[in-house]
Amino acid sequence: MKEMFMDESNSVSNIIIAKWIDRFLAWLIDFIIISIISTLIIFTVFGTIDFKTTEDMFWVETMQYIPSSMMFFIYWIILEYKTNQTIGKKIFNLKVTDMSGNKPKLKGIVLSSFGKSFLLPIDVVLGMILTNEKRQRIFNKLGDTLVVKIKTGELSSNVEYTKD
Repeated sequence: MKEMFMDESNSVSNIIIAKWIDRFLAWLIDFIIISIISTLIIFTVFGTIDFKTTEDMFWVETMQYIPSSMMFFIYWIILEYKTNQTIGKKIFNLKVTDMSGNKPKLKGIVLSSFGKSFLLPIDVVLGMILTNEKRQRIFNKLGDTLVVKIKTGELSSNVEYTKD
């Protein structure tokens, strides 16, 4: 289904909404990059970790989750707000926009990044169940952001939505 937006000049922009698989692969690239950096930092700070019990392993994994998630959160906010793309999105020719194809607001990027960083499985599953034609995760919808496929030509506030 296509959604079209017209302005005073009666021109229509076509926004190609990114496929879920492209978004996942872009996320996977970002995940690998930040996981490597995060793990190196954590092991540099804490040194070698000796697991004596399952309880020790649980605490170490829990303690790694919070700083790692914060690194993901900061990474996505900075890159998506400044350039509309992360490294993974750049590789797959994707970018984050607002609903009109323009640069999203910081609030939208923060909301979207929060969902990806801390609640991704819930965010994606609910997004797929409750999805609309725009393939938004729940936190994309809350932040009024889209992940789109980059094509030649400028995006304007006149929008026509098409699936990739």
